[in-house]
Amino acid sequence: MPDVPANETVAREKFHCPACGADAQWNPAKKALVCPFCGTVSPMDVSPTGEVKENDLAEALRALPTDQRGWKAEKRAVKCQSCQAITVFDPARVAQRCEFCGSAQIVPYEEIKAPISPQGLLPFTVAETAVRESLRAWYGSRWFAPNRLKHAALTDTVRGLYLPYWTFDAQVHADWQAESGYYYYETESYRDANGNLQTREVQKIRWQPSAGELDHFFDDELIPATRGADPELLPGIEPFPTKELKPYAASYVAGWPVEQYQIDLIAAAQAARSRMEAKTRSMCASQVPGDTHRNLQVQTDFSRQTFKHLLLPVWLVSFDYGPKSFQVLVNGVTGQIAGRYPKSAWKIFFLVLFILGAIGIIALIASNR
Repeated sequence: MPDVPANETVAREKFHCPACGADAQWNPAKKALVCPFCGTVSPMDVSPTGEVKENDLAEALRALPTDQRGWKAEKRAVKCQSCQAITVFDPARVAQRCEFCGSAQIVPYEEIKAPISPQGLLPFTVAETAVRESLRAWYGSRWFAPNRLKHAALTDTVRGLYLPYWTFDAQVHADWQAESGYYYYETESYRDANGNLQTREVQKIRWQPSAGELDHFFDDELIPATRGADPELLPGIEPFPTKELKPYAASYVAGWPVEQYQIDLIAAAQAARSRMEAKTRSMCASQVPGDTHRNLQVQTDFSRQTFKHLLLPVWLVSFDYGPKSFQVLVNGVTGQIAGRYPKSAWKIFFLVLFILGAIGIIALIASNR
């Protein structure tokens, strides 16, 4: 594992190798704790018992109990002055650069209040070797990417880390009202350009009031709480299989950097509510009878609102190419890739030249017919 960046924190206990005493790390390929020095696989059971707990949202917004805060382990936090990500990591490790943007501008970070403890996580299941192969294929399929970038992709630093997420559940009941529009056609007479009388079918709309109701349960609506990962790339590696969540155990994150959430519960709950309301409105719109509709009004009532704080595994590649920085994300469970990459000006130039040439040839052939 690479050194943890300055904006990360290690929220973990130490798990010593039974053979040499070094700190063991969670290995996604072996699905066990493995010593990075002697290779010994730890015999300890890292699978916690119980279920991932749902927390009452209204109660938490009033006051969250202190026993649901903190990492339950010794930690150290640093904040990147460039991308603002906060990283939590083991006190024995030294952070030189930010894991997200590579900046060396990292400073110690002290909490005013301990963060809400994670309720669950998804362990890494995609190994780093498989990620590198996938990235090589991904870069190779980007036709506009510079050739030297595709070659460099094999040596880019691949970092595995846990990103903070919130999930929200809610039961919603919605009553809606709208005007339903039904198409019908009338024959209309008109005179054409030569003054001749012609007829045509004209579409018209007959409006009538309609109403209905909707009941829907939102389960595990994901809201990312990361500052380090590009928010526009995250939807590209979702969804995460949240039905496979494990109760939080420090052994799963042994040796892995963890980003601390900076989108707090209140802001995340507001974002989740807005997203649920938009989806509810869309579902109500699909219920409106007729060919079209207008003046849709939706009244929603939310109940059984709960939340979880999760840690989800992501492989990350960040690199500079010319004056710009780029980031590629890989889902640590499914292997789904989303990223940005520079475009070769020469490749774009030759493509435009080819298209213009093809248009010219087609125009020449058409003019000779």
